[in-house]
Parts: sequence; C-alpha cells; structure tokens
Amino acid sequence: MSSHANPFLAPSGLPYRLPPFADITDDDYRPAIEQGMSEQRAEVAAIIADESTPTFENTILPLELSGRLLRRVLLVFYNRSSADSSDAADALEEELAPVLAAHQDAIRLDPALYARITELYDRRDALDLDAESRYLVERYRTEFTLAGAALDEAGIARLRAINERLSTLKTRFEKHLHADANARAVHVTDARELDGLAPEQVAAAASAARDRGLDGWLITLVLPTGHPYLATLTNEATRDRIMLASRARGTEGEHDTRPLIVEITRLRAERARLLGFENHAAAVTADSTAGTPAAVSDLLGRLAPAAAGNARKEQAALQERADHAGARVITAADWAFRTEEVRRERYHVDRAAVREYFELERVLRDGVFFAASALYGVTFTERADLVGYHPDVRVFEVHEEDGSPVGLYLGDYHTRDSKRGGAWMNSLVEQSELLGTLPVVVNNLNVPKPPPGEPTLLSFEEATTLFHEFGHALHGLFARTRYPYFSGTRVFRDVVEYPSQVNEMWLLHPEVLGRFAIHHETGERMPSSLVEALLASRGFNEGFATSEYLGAALLDQAWHTIGPDAEITDVAQFEAAALATAGLDNPVVPPRYSSTYFAHAFSGGYDAAYYSYIWSEVLDADTVAWFDEHGGLTRENGERFRRLVLGVGGSRDPLAAYREFRGRDASIAPLLERRGLGPSD
Repeated sequence: MSSHANPFLAPSGLPYRLPPFADITDDDYRPAIEQGMSEQRAEVAAIIADESTPTFENTILPLELSGRLLRRVLLVFYNRSSADSSDAADALEEELAPVLAAHQDAIRLDPALYARITELYDRRDALDLDAESRYLVERYRTEFTLAGAALDEAGIARLRAINERLSTLKTRFEKHLHADANARAVHVTDARELDGLAPEQVAAAASAARDRGLDGWLITLVLPTGHPYLATLTNEATRDRIMLASRARGTEGEHDTRPLIVEITRLRAERARLLGFENHAAAVTADSTAGTPAAVSDLLGRLAPAAAGNARKEQAALQERADHAGARVITAADWAFRTEEVRRERYHVDRAAVREYFELERVLRDGVFFAASALYGVTFTERADLVGYHPDVRVFEVHEEDGSPVGLYLGDYHTRDSKRGGAWMNSLVEQSELLGTLPVVVNNLNVPKPPPGEPTLLSFEEATTLFHEFGHALHGLFARTRYPYFSGTRVFRDVVEYPSQVNEMWLLHPEVLGRFAIHHETGERMPSSLVEALLASRGFNEGFATSEYLGAALLDQAWHTIGPDAEITDVAQFEAAALATAGLDNPVVPPRYSSTYFAHAFSGGYDAAYYSYIWSEVLDADTVAWFDEHGGLTRENGERFRRLVLGVGGSRDPLAAYREFRGRDASIAPLLERRGLGPSD
C-alpha cells in the first residue's frame, strides 16, 4: 500500500501556501476533489439546518468559509489542465465536469439556502454591515437569483440537467481544439520555405519538430486566426499553409467542434429562457456593467462601420503595393506581410529588427518589473528554491517598498504541446483576510522556446501580451479584500480586462522602453530614431486590428442572441451571415477567431462577453489619458490607481470605483482617437 499522503488535504506549508507541486501526482486530484465536495456539502447543510434567524454570521460567513479544500485543489487542477495537461488530466477533467457542475448547482439552487440569503438581503439596511459585507450579501442574492434559485422544482431540475451537459460540452470543445491545433501544426522540410524568419525563430521551429520526433521544422499554431510568422515569411505557399491550418481547426474528423457549438448555443439559449431572459446575451449582461445586449450592440455597431471602412482603405494601399511588386491579389495570409512592408516604408519601422531589442529576460526585469516598481514601489526576487508545476516555470517573490510581503508571481512563458494556446493569468492561491492568505498568481504565454543557450526574443505583439497579462497579475497581487468572493480579478467580466489593458501603455513609455530595449548581442540601446518610429506608428493598421476584433465580438453576440428553437445546420453559413450583417464580411480581414476555434466563446468563460475587451478599453484609454495628464510614470499616480482600482478587487461596483479614481465617468473620445475612428459625437 502506498505511503504517499495526498498533498491537498492540508494547507501547504510552503511560503505563501504555494502548492507543493513536487509532491502532487495525477492520482491526487480525484480523491481531493471528491473529499472537497463532500466537505462543502456538509458545511452548507449545517448552514441550512440552523433553525435560528438568519444572520450574516450564521449564513454568509460560513458560506464564504465553505469548500476550502475543494477550492484549493481546483485552482491547481484547472491551471494544470490548461498549462501542462496530460491524457490522464484531460480524461479526469471531462469526467468530473458534470459532477462539479452538479455540485455547484446543489448549492446555488438550494431553495432553503436561497431563502436565508433573500431574507438577509431584504433586511440588509438593518444589519449594520460594513460596505464590503453588505455588498457581499447583495452579490450572493444576485448570483443565486441569476443562477435560477427562484425557479420551481421542475425548472430547477431542467436547469441542473442543462448545466451538467454544458460543462461536458465546454470541456470537450477545449480538448478538441487543443488536440486539433497540435495536429495541424505546419511541418516544413525545405529550409527555403522559411525564408524571412529570424534565425531564432527557425531554431525554435526546429526544436519543436525534434520534440515530436520529426525532421525539419514545425510551426505550431497560435490561438487567433493570424500567426506572428506571417509578417515576415516571404514564401506565399508557406503563408497559405499556416492560414489554411489555422482556419481549418475544429472543422472535421474526430476534433470537429461544430456539433458542440450548435448544442452549446442551443442549451444556453434554453437556459436563458428558463431564467426569464430573451437570450443568453441578455442573461450574461444582466450581471455586468453593460446591463443589456442593446448597450453592447450600440457600442459595437457604432464602431464597426468606421473600422470596416478604415480596413478597406488599408487594403487598397496594400494591394497597390502588391501590384507594384507584381505579386498576387492580396489574401488574408498576405495581410501581415504586406503591412510590414508598408510600415517599413512609411515609418521606417522594421519589426523583425525590433525583436533584436526585445529579449525576454530584459523585457521582464527591466521593462515589466521596472514599471511596476516605479509605479507601485514593489520589488521582485526570483526564488529558485521554490518549485513550479513545470521546469519552465519561474517563481518570484513580491515585496512592498518597506519589505512587507505581497505574494508570489509565477511566469510560464514558453509554448509546449501540453499547453493550450493563447495567454492568460490564473490564481493558484487567492488573497483573503478572512482566510489569512496572500496571493499566488501565474502568467502563461505561448512564446516559441529556443534551443538551450539561445535567447528568447519577443515580437512586438508578444511583448505587448507580456505587459497585458502582467496587468492581470498585478490586479491579482494587489487586491486586498476580506472575503474570498471578491479576491483578485473576480470582478464583472466586462471590466476584468481594464487593468491589463492599462498596463500595456508602459511598453512604449520612453522611460520604460529605454531601459529594456537593448540589443541582445551588441548591448546597444535601441536607436532613438527607431523609438520615435515605433511611437509614430502606433495607430497604423488599426482598421484591420479593430475589424478583426469586432468581427469576433459581433460573432459571439450573434451566437448568443439566438433563441432555443433556432435551427443551425451550417456553422460556416451562420458565421458568414453574421459577419455580413455587421458589414465585416471581408475575406481578407477574417475575424480574430472563427466559430470553430473561438475558445473564448465556447470554453473560456467569455460567452456573450467577448465585447468586454473593447468595453474595458473605453476605461483603459481614458485612464491612459489621465496618466498623461498627471505626469505619467510616478509613484503618486501608481498609488492612486492601485488604491482606487487594483486594490479593491471585486469588493466595489467597478464603475463607482472608476468614478472615484477619474473624478467622472469614462469618456469614449480617447478610445475613438486611439482606434482612428474619429471624434466622439
């Protein structure tokens, strides 16, 4: 009999309760999850069995304290399944998805528990609660109501069945997409087909091929439709192969995601009707700052025509250049390549050359960390003695200026077959004064890994992504709330991107860029002429960028405004019609994500909420204007932003917090200017 003790069954003894990854095996997850569910059921049953008058102390507080083991193991398990999965973890996740959905519903749909929460909500004015505790009562009441706790017995039974099925379908979508993206990686055997790639990119592709036992080179796919290599590959056939592989994901064979999409959207629509909403988008926005799909439609509809018009102008300019070069009629696979030609000619910016100055270690330490230190006074110390969940993972301890602890930051930057596409931030330990925990957060990127001893050079987009995801990490590190419900980034979905988008501004800030933009071989700083050209070209290609984003956002809305009786027999046809209705049906400017690989919408929690990025960008652009107006990168500015925005987590209404920070509601004018869409009406 094994003497191995399950490491999840007691809080970790490591600093900041970092999960003991060296001790965790695949066999530990299932028993810990099962025991965690059992414990939480007993904890909630005790709340319901209490016959005394409901109080905050005998209802809400024990509810917040319930499920600590389950939460502890799930934070680790879900990060494992996305960042370093295995066949065993994938199978377990799919098996447990409906079980966990049923467990959650057993709590949120319990009529007796809902009655206690409702009674407290109705008496909230007389409870003498502090602001955070009162808001917690209100949030629980809203969450349980929108979950369906007020439905009759038959309605709740159907709702539970829908939720269980959806949990399975979403998990299956993610696994199908991951597997198909790996399977469709582009295998190249002729070095001439890679002409235009930088030496380190070629080396990374060779390393990826070796990892799979292949000769030659392997170009792995990224999550969006486009691919970074399309900007410099001179071989049209190679560009075509990458674009074809990207767009074909989820369209055939055992990894076909189309039946999943149809069933997911139908069930979401049925659930929304059951809850009293016209469609799933209405149900989602009911608990958001947008409030209604009409508000979302108003913003997206306002931006789409101008963005599409700008993209057409850009396309004409690119086609003119292609004609002059005797090249073919421009396709989606050519856009990035021709765009970089124009960028070099018009702004004297060679983004391939920019990579030489964007070495990962310098960008991280002298860019990302420096900006955070300058703004917030925090410091980052690498802890080689602390082990991550994969050999590539690095662990940094974060301290305040006075030396007091903030939390741990983990960085997992390189792509691998066991990691899903995209970039994201996860919490591994959530901050809570009630639980006495400080935050442990992780950033995941998908940067190709060079051979041992070679530097990791970032594209401009990859560097931007690093700053973006670190903005999420700062949100998770800085939030200080009493209750775990409000911890870190647990805010309304349509403002969660706001802090991360703001953090992107520091990439090109002269004081930050000047510190990290150093040539990885010569040690020379980026020439001022190149810095000025980068700044001058910031608004270039915004027609394309805005159009591809809006195409995906409007496609997400189209899928989630249908009714449960809608008969969708052809996913491609539905997508084409939705894009045509929006005026974004330009085949040379495809949506950032097509339906069959739209992980945000069908497995990633952004269903009917992909609009959040541009919705949050209204706040972001207005905040960047505030920093510009108040002196930029200063401790005073950072402290204000941290105290009034980052530090409150989800414990306040986000728009109220924004008004206190900015002194007014956000203006859309800075966003319109940034996106090249003209002045505000």
